[in-house]
Amino acid sequence: MVTLKRGGELVRISKRTGDLITLEEVMNEVGVDACRFLLLARNASSQMDFDMELAKKQSQENPVYYVQYAHARISSIMRLVEEKNINFTDGDTGLLTAEPELTLIRKLLNFPELIEMATITSEPHHLAYYAQELATTFHAFYKECRVVTDDEALTKARIKLVLASKIVLAKTLHLMGMTAPERM
Repeated sequence: MVTLKRGGELVRISKRTGDLITLEEVMNEVGVDACRFLLLARNASSQMDFDMELAKKQSQENPVYYVQYAHARISSIMRLVEEKNINFTDGDTGLLTAEPELTLIRKLLNFPELIEMATITSEPHHLAYYAQELATTFHAFYKECRVVTDDEALTKARIKLVLASKIVLAKTLHLMGMTAPERM
């Protein structure tokens, strides 16, 4: 069961009077990615309020935008690494000891278990939850830990962590049938 809202207003739908809004109309209005994410973000057995205005917002309030923005931010960092021609293949991730770094590493390590659990239980909503948690964890890491610094060894280690975050976030979005934008 899905209840459509526009802002705080309930969208009235009636089969009897023919006032219907199709899924195609919703996808055309809010976008395929937003529609998929918001529908996947709920357990199939629970009631859902689908706020069409929220789905169109380009802000942190919109979980789709928030997750995709994390991927775009990571892509921006990787473009900077490429521009500066930083070779990070020999980066030592053992240097990552700050709490935001460790928290992000732990979140990334949860990915295989999450996939297994979502598959076994046929509950894809766990992917949406994980994507939001990973985005939040990455944004916190980004706020606390400058990636490209004067410390070459630490920079290389952090770039490896950023790249791992990009891979896992892109895979999560892909599994939900969504795009992982390079720019926003």
